Formats: sequence, structure tokens, C-alpha cells
Amino acid sequence: MEDERSGSSAGRHGDNRVRPVTEQQRLASSSERAGMWRYLGEELHLPKSVLDRIERKPSSGAVNRCHDVLRQWEQTTSGPPGLVLKQAQQKVNEIYTGLEEKLKRALKMTYKKQYDAIQPIPYIKDRLFCIDRIFVEGGVKVLVAGSWERLTSYQDILKDRRATLLRVIEGDPGYGKSTLVLEFEYDWSERVKGSPVEDISILIVLRLRQLGGVQSLYQAIKWFLLSEENVRVSDIKAVIESCHSVKIILDGHDEYPDRDSENQSDIRKIVMREMFQNLNVSLTTRNLPKHYDQSARRYKLTGFDDRARDEYIRKAVVGDAGEQAVRRVKQKLKDNPILSDLCDVPLIFVMFAHMAHEKKDFRKFKSVTEFFRYMIGCFHRHLLSKTRDPNAEQMKGFENDHASLDQMAFDGLSKEHQQLSWSEEVVKRQLGDARCEYYVRLGILVKENVAASSNTPGGVEIRFYHKLFCEWYAAHHLARLLAGDWDPSVLKNANPYDLQYLYRLACGLSQDYSERLIEYLRSLPGGDKFTILCLLEQTGDQDQFIDVIRELCKMTLTISEDDSKLMQRSALQLLEIASSHGVPTACLHLDICLSGSVTAGGNLLLNSGLHLPPSSTLESIEIYGKDLDIPEKEMVGLLAYADKCNELKKLLFNDGCLLPLSVPAEQIPRSLKTRDIRIQYDRGHGLVYRFDLVEDRWVVHESSKSRSLEVSMKYHDSQLEQEWCVQELDLASAAGVLIACLHVDGCLSEEVTTGGNILLNSGLHVPPSSTFETIEITGKGLDIPQEKMIGLLAYAEKCERLKKLTFKGKCLLPLSVPAARIPSSLKTRNIEVLLHSLLEELVYHLNLMEGKWVKPGSDTVRIQHVDLDDDNQDEHEWRVRELTRASAAGIHIAVVQIVGCSPVADQSGSRLALSSELFLPILSTLQKLEIWDHDRRINNGEVVGILSYTAQSAAVKGLEFWGDNIQLPDQVQGGEQILAILGSRNVTVEWRTINITKYLDLISGRWDEED
Repeated sequence: MEDERSGSSAGRHGDNRVRPVTEQQRLASSSERAGMWRYLGEELHLPKSVLDRIERKPSSGAVNRCHDVLRQWEQTTSGPPGLVLKQAQQKVNEIYTGLEEKLKRALKMTYKKQYDAIQPIPYIKDRLFCIDRIFVEGGVKVLVAGSWERLTSYQDILKDRRATLLRVIEGDPGYGKSTLVLEFEYDWSERVKGSPVEDISILIVLRLRQLGGVQSLYQAIKWFLLSEENVRVSDIKAVIESCHSVKIILDGHDEYPDRDSENQSDIRKIVMREMFQNLNVSLTTRNLPKHYDQSARRYKLTGFDDRARDEYIRKAVVGDAGEQAVRRVKQKLKDNPILSDLCDVPLIFVMFAHMAHEKKDFRKFKSVTEFFRYMIGCFHRHLLSKTRDPNAEQMKGFENDHASLDQMAFDGLSKEHQQLSWSEEVVKRQLGDARCEYYVRLGILVKENVAASSNTPGGVEIRFYHKLFCEWYAAHHLARLLAGDWDPSVLKNANPYDLQYLYRLACGLSQDYSERLIEYLRSLPGGDKFTILCLLEQTGDQDQFIDVIRELCKMTLTISEDDSKLMQRSALQLLEIASSHGVPTACLHLDICLSGSVTAGGNLLLNSGLHLPPSSTLESIEIYGKDLDIPEKEMVGLLAYADKCNELKKLLFNDGCLLPLSVPAEQIPRSLKTRDIRIQYDRGHGLVYRFDLVEDRWVVHESSKSRSLEVSMKYHDSQLEQEWCVQELDLASAAGVLIACLHVDGCLSEEVTTGGNILLNSGLHVPPSSTFETIEITGKGLDIPQEKMIGLLAYAEKCERLKKLTFKGKCLLPLSVPAARIPSSLKTRNIEVLLHSLLEELVYHLNLMEGKWVKPGSDTVRIQHVDLDDDNQDEHEWRVRELTRASAAGIHIAVVQIVGCSPVADQSGSRLALSSELFLPILSTLQKLEIWDHDRRINNGEVVGILSYTAQSAAVKGLEFWGDNIQLPDQVQGGEQILAILGSRNVTVEWRTINITKYLDLISGRWDEED
């Protein structure tokens, strides 16, 4: 019943031209509404017994059932068959349209219940907001070619034309993934102008945490989005597959119970792009799925910046209270710098802002643990102040007695497949009825009605308001484990990258035993960063705290582009603590994380917007960039920053950075010149430079002087990059460093040389050097005629150690060079001048004594096939040149195929004129010529000319004319002598079409069909 619609989208995305519709097509079109055949029968008033009989027919799919319904109806209806079928088709369309509208109305009602009841503070249940009232855009980035680029708006996620049809939206807990989904629901339901979902016909949003064990997407839609509607699964399928525009959003893949299952559910198929390949699908998740289509476009929510926080305070917190109220909230955030990273998390900032505005006892906090304790306390105090429950005294005890809730939370998070919701029965059995109901009223736990499915009986499930609260209570249980018989294996499934607050809060709750957890974290790959976060929760023994800081600072501290703002901030806090306590920090490695501005206000500026102030105990800084341009002004700022790092001994840059060629001496801090500080620039090809602070220039580092290196200059290099390459060559020459190879890749100017130097397309000059061993020139259509080739050979003569001059790519080199003009010293030095032709990857040697190109030593070298196609005219000149060179070098050419170029021989027949206005000369080693043309009439004179060209090509054994509509004369006249020459050499001349092949009789000049 649901398996008949393969390729249902073809009609929507294919040819939209109107064609006549046959009666059979009308019948078939009815079957497009695959699940509606029974609706059709009911609307046509067929008896139920007839419909049941049709359904019971074996192997009867939707198409056949539609046929049966229409035949049964036709028997009871009068009128011409065409009219009957037209009425039936109209009825089908009416049913479909009605179903689509019914689904849309039902979906909008479901979504409205979700986006119209937002609780910014979960314990204040009488204050509900519509999502549009409180939604504020946070930061969004997209992964492009391995780098995260910032987007201007959340709407760009769905508007991104570069994206594939699968979008993965990543974000840490509390960063607003589900809130963003609610905003998309609101935009679609209210048809918000300019929204990417404004004109979408159907928007499907499913919370994956509810879909454990559910195999069918359509069934999931019915159970969780349309449970109150009298609609069939088959109808849902028919509408989705036939609708002209559908978007699907799958929210919370990290909470999907079957995310690591091998079961072939529809969700897994969608994420792998094995289902709905033509639909736009967006997936939100904390971590990348284990199984997903790797072509998916990745996006990342980066949280609230200052602008977003300001907007939220004004929009949702203070309302009309004015700017003074805004300033009070912002001041409380400034008074709590320990929470600055936490308030990048939208969920936490929202609660912080509301509490800071409303709570008079709001205070400063020393740790995140302390803030969480205060926040949870607010939940309890608010509930108890409002309650008139006679069991209020018992309820007061629940605030501190929550061990059973702690264990439930920890057990759920530490499973191999995390459990984040439980049936109401299970929760009440573990917590007790009274405690369970208390935490639901408190807002920490949330009840959620679950529709019955084939895998679940339905009823009520209970989950934490947010995973962060689950981590808070799980941290209490972990703290108790640390104080007892500690076994780290209990954390084998608790990934710190996924559960960072579990670890941080446990350290804050268990001050006396936190070193056990810190030791465990340090044993994990990358665990040092989490160790920093955990240390910041310590407010107890300072000596123990500093000892751990000292151990961490002995290792390289890395801040990476891939780190969250939270992780970057933790590294900055470690540097600040080390500096304030005089702890030496061995090395700071900045990995593609500096912003384009590099410095701001005397600090280093990270791409996250964070500032890195100078550190008095930092000994080494390594700056790794990716296309990071550091101009003179920013370099001066970096040197000033280095000067303020009193213990700094080394400043290193890698080849992803592009530094200025020099720095004005007067702008280099004097104190920096007196210190023994090394500033090094590793250019990535074996040569390291040291900046001489006294002489204000780059010099070759001593360790590099014994090396040889390769230097590349490319077409897409910036002016500064080419200037650096030229300076490198000069510095290497002065230091006697051998240049094993100088690559000039697509960046030679048209003049090639000037004044004895190579001239680049940037206008820069590359003088000859005594340290060059090989020069390799690569070009695409680079024309180097004889005079310019002679200039290059003169340049090579001045490079005293040069052994090889190589040309690669599509260089248009002369077919020969006058031997008398080749410098004599080149001849005596045995310099190799090579051309690597792309035709069969041949390598030609220039014979310097004769000025001619010669083939490789083997006599078996052969060019198999060369196209001269009308579609690649830009390559004709290069191909013709290389064919001519090959022929002159005696290299056999098996086939030349001229396609669509309408070749015409000149009067002498010694060359063929092509449509590209180039000429193909006689090729003495050519063995077969094929001429392919369409819709062309070749007259007798033109045929004779082509035959003359063939006769003068001494090695040709075959000439073929190809083309469906090519027209040749029935008899070739006036070319008897040419035909005789071809006959004496047994040359075969053929005329080929799809259906027939004709052979030219070289005596009569007539075409004979193949027997």
C-alpha cells in the first residue's frame, strides 16, 4: 500500500512543458496519490464491501487499486469515458488538496503549542512567552573548505545556496539548537516575511528523543505531530511525496535513542541520504552523528556575544524599564567574570539575566558551581514561597535530599547510549511519588505526553528541563563516588567533550577529592583543557591548586580555531592565573585562532573575539596561521606585545602567516633589542628565517644554511607573497643556500624576461642566482616564441650551478631555436632543457647543438589519440603545436580526430584550416585522420583538398568522415592523381554514419556501401 511511489519527485523537478494527457495517463495520475485510493472510493460512494474486496486482492499495489476503484465507479456512472475520468481526476485533486490543507492546519496547531509556551525560567510557570517575544540571534558559523566562516543570520542556514540538501547544525548544550527550531516553526506557521521557510508548503519538525524504536517517519509524524487528527499514515506519505516543497528538521540527534543502532530506520536512511534525497533536511545535534552523509553542510551555533546579550536584556528582561535597568543587569555580569564563559551559553544567560533583574540578593560568584547552587536554590525558594501545600515541611527536605535523583541522572548520562528520559512509573519508583511531583513542580523535571506506538505503550515520560540540569545532579553522585572507593571505569562512557559540566561541577562539589578526577582527566587525550576548567572550580586549598597549575604550564598550551569560546577562555584564565602567581608557562601555541586584526589595545585578538593580554611568565609563543596576513602595523603591535611579556624568549611564525619584509627600526621597542629574544619565521619549505632586531632585517637562520630547498611562486599568490619569494631567493643566495628547484607556476608575465631577469605577472623581477639548480616553468597557454626562449636561455647561462631548465603544462614553446643564438657555455655545461608535453606525457629534450627538440630515447613512443574539438578551441593552438613537434621528432601519431571544426584544405593541400582560425600542417607521422561533423555539406573541391592533405601525409593509412547529417558528393571528381597516390599506398577512405559505412573507390571516385 505504501511502496508504489518510486521516483515521485521526477515530475516536479523535470520538464514542465504541457503535453496532451491520454486516458491511460489520467488513470495513472490517480495513483500518484498512493495512499488515497480508498478515500477516492469512499468519495465516489462505492460500497465498503467493494473496497474491502479490492484491498484483499493479492499483490495489488496503489496503481492497480486506483484502476479497480475507477472501473467499479465507471460501471455505475453514465457518460463518456473521458468525462468520467476527468471527473475522477478532479475528485482525486480535491481529496489531495483537502488532505494537504488538513495536515498544514494540524501541524501549525501542534507547533503553536510548542513555540507559544516558552519558560525562560522553568520554576516560574505562570510566565510564558511566545518564541518571537524572546528569540535573539546568537552567532552562527559554517564550515567551508576546512575553516569556520561567520554567517550574518540564522536564516542563512536554510538560505545557503552552497549547501547540500542535508544540513547539520551543531551546538553545545544550551546554545539554542531547539530554540532555533522553535523559531523556524514560528516563521513557517506565521509566514514571516523574508524567512527561508515562508513559502514552504509543509514543514516537518520531529524531536528525535521521542523516536526510539520508531522505524517509519510517516508513523512518527502521525504519532507525535498529528495524534489528534483522523489521518492515515498512507495519506501523510502521499502528501509529503507529492507536495511541491517540503523541509524536514530533525531536532536533537545526540538525544536520539537509536543514533548508534544499525537498524535501518527511516531516520537513519534520511541522515545517510538514502531517503528523501531531493528534500531539504536539517539535523541539530551536540556532536556529529556516527553515521551520516559526509557531503552534508556543517553549521555551528557559537552562543551569545555582547550584542545578543544586550538585545535579549532589552527585549525579554527589562521591557519598558529603561536603560538604567539594562545597565544594572550588565553590571552584575561584569561583577561575575567567572561566569562570563557560562553566559555565552544562551540558556544560562537567559536565567542569569532574569534573576539578576529580579533578585535583590543576587551576588558575586567565585565559581560556576557556586552559581549553579544559587540558581537551583532560587528554584526551591520560589516554589516554597508560593505553595500552600500542607506537606510544605516535607518539601523543604527535598532541596538537600536528592541522592536518588542524582543517581538516576548519573546512570542515564554514563550509559553507552545516554538515557535522557524515563517513564513516569520508573521515576516515581526510584524517587517516590512526592519527590517526583515536587521536582516537576519545581521545573527541574518536565512531564511529556508520549503517543502510543508499536514500540511504546504511550503515556507520560519525564525528562530534565535541560541536559545541563541533568549534569548538575549527576555531578552530585560523581562527587560521592570520588569520596568513596573511587573507580575511574564508571566514567568510561562519559566523554568530557560531551559532559564538561558533569566534570566541572563534580570538582566544585568535591573540593577534597577533586584531584582524583583531575588526574583521570589528564590521562585522557586533550584532557588538559578540561583540567583547566575543573581547576577553576577550586576555591579551597590554594597550594594544591597552584601545584596543578605549575604541572600544566610545563606543557605546550594550545588554543585552536576548533575550540569553543569556553575552551579558549579557560586557556586564557590559566595564563592569567600562572602570570599572577609567577608560574612559568613554557609555550603558548596559537593554532589558526588569531583574528585578521591580530592585535587590539595591546592584546592579541582571537577569532572568537576574546582578548589575550600579555603574560609576565610566558616563555614562548608559536603562531600558526592559515592565509593570515600580518601587515607592518600588526607586526609592530606583535613586537610591542612581545616586549610586555617579560620572560618571552621565542616568537615563532609558521608558513601559514605572511609577514612584512621589514619593520621600521624606530618602531621596534628598544628594550626588545637588548633582550635575547628569537623571532623566527618558518616558511615551510626547509628554510627558517630569523629577524635581526639590531639590523632590522630577516636573515637565514644558522640551522638552514646547510640545507637545500624548493621555492614556489604561483599564479594566485598575493603581491606580498611573491615579494617574500623574491627576497627569499636573494637571502638564500647571499647565505649560499642551494635552491634545489625554483617553481614558477603560471605567474610569468607575457614578456617572460626583461633586463636579464625573469619578469613575473606582478611586475617583480627575479634576478639570476648562482644557487639555482633547477628552474621549472609551468604555464597554461603561455606563449614563449623564439626571441623570448633565447632570453630564457641567456638567463639560464647566468645561473652558474643550473643543471636543468624544465617546462611543464601548456607552454607554447617554439618548434626550434637557432643554434647560433644558444649561449655556447650552455652547450659545454651539458644543461638539460626539457619540455614535459601533456600529449601522452612525452618529454622532449632540446638539442642545444642543433636547436631542435628530440624525442625520448625509446623508438616505441607513440601518441594514441588527439582531439581537435570545436568545444575546446582555446586548446587548439597548444595541441596543434605539440602535434607538429611530435611529427618533427619522428613520434608516431595514431589518430587525430577533428570534431566540429569544419576543416578546409588550402590550395596546396599542405595544411587544414580550422574554425578556430588555426592551421594544422602536414604531419609526416600521422597514421589516421578522422573528421567529425554534423549538418555539414562538404562539396567536391573541399573533399579533394582534404584528400590532397591526406596524400601528402606520408604515413596516413586511413581517412574517415563521420556524422549523421554530413553530406559528401556521390563521386569525387578532378582528383584522379591524388586518388592514385592514395591507392598506391592502400589508404582506406570511409564515410560513416550510425546506420551505414561507405568506402571510397579510389579508381572510380564513387562511394560503395559495406557488404
